[in-house]
Amino acid sequence: MSEDLYGRHMKFELRDALEYARVINLIGPRQVGKTTLVRDMLDSGKFISLDEENTLSSLEADPQGQLQAFVTEANGGPVIIDEVQRSKRLALTIKRIVDGNRRKGQFILTGSSNVFTSAEVMDSLAGRVHTMKMLPLSLAEIEDAGPCRLLDWAREGGGLEALPQCRPLARPEIIDRILRGGYPEIRSLSERFRQRRYRDYVESIVDRDVADVMKIRRPDAMRKLIEQLAIRTAGELNMTDIGDKIGLTRQVVADYLDAVERLSLITRLPAWTSGEAGRDIRHPKSHFVDSGVAAALRGLTAGDFVLGKDQTPLGSLFETYVFSELLKNLPYQRDEWRLFHWRDQRGREVDMLAECGNLLVGLEVKASATVGAEDFKNFHYFRAGPAAKWDFIGLLIYMGDRPLSFGNGLYAMPVSIFGSFPQGT
Repeated sequence: MSEDLYGRHMKFELRDALEYARVINLIGPRQVGKTTLVRDMLDSGKFISLDEENTLSSLEADPQGQLQAFVTEANGGPVIIDEVQRSKRLALTIKRIVDGNRRKGQFILTGSSNVFTSAEVMDSLAGRVHTMKMLPLSLAEIEDAGPCRLLDWAREGGGLEALPQCRPLARPEIIDRILRGGYPEIRSLSERFRQRRYRDYVESIVDRDVADVMKIRRPDAMRKLIEQLAIRTAGELNMTDIGDKIGLTRQVVADYLDAVERLSLITRLPAWTSGEAGRDIRHPKSHFVDSGVAAALRGLTAGDFVLGKDQTPLGSLFETYVFSELLKNLPYQRDEWRLFHWRDQRGREVDMLAECGNLLVGLEVKASATVGAEDFKNFHYFRAGPAAKWDFIGLLIYMGDRPLSFGNGLYAMPVSIFGSFPQGT
């Protein structure tokens, strides 16, 4: 299936942003469909790509003059600048232009990293730029469903009757979704070519995109770091241990990690703390933004997960898949949520925590089609201990076919819930 057949939920957010922001900064991994989205949405304006060396050279030589020429050519429509991170001089020039003209929707910038990260630029563009992050396809977008509003459901205190009907997904189908990932042009390929494309994709990030974010002296070490992160997806970050594995100091690992996070290859999930000194582990987790990329880097195929084989790798990939679904749907909840994980020194943990006001929604992930009361033991401890002063709902995401209630705000949810909410809800 080609990428232009997928409806992206972000188009509605982008359309709204054009009405209240002078500059829209659309960032996200390469090849997730940013360019397709903005070009298909807009039938006016001027589109330019900084992948074209002549255009990039002219902007670097005379950013003010060249950009003003593009504004004139746009004839009142937005100037769309693709791969904007390749220019080092563009941000402040855009600031000068939009300061002289307060019209909304003047610029749409797309790129794999955020060009507005320096303190100088951020201060000068406060109130002028709206940054949005576009991630790979969600299950809902693949299913042509509405955004998953599971956190809205939890906040509103709805019971099982308030949930949509879930389309059953068999275990092999779930594993296929995990391994395919969410990159529009890659996910439809056969297993062999898909894995090759994902590995080539990571190579292109190291060879090209990283240079837009920072200078690295050892690209081979960056590749090894990314491979280590793939092996450790859904695990706590131990930068000293990773550095020992690939021959880098802890500080260099931290710098390289910042680069791959800015390029939206991985994301860090911070630790939630209860405030009880010495009881909570404070290391963040790291997740690949796309489970298909992580699986390809590890050489994992559907044949590795047939029953009877070691299922350990499936656990971390499934957790990463669920986390990415949660992350992709976060902008479409009615309230603002922050995501965390939690673990204590005795090894009790909650894979993900979503926090909004005085409500904590815990999510645990189980790569099985069966679930029992004993699977909720960490929720019981967490609610009675660290979260005693909070309202708490616990959701166990599993590979079964329907939502189940286990009483007192504890539920088992099939992973298919992420693709089950109807459009327009």
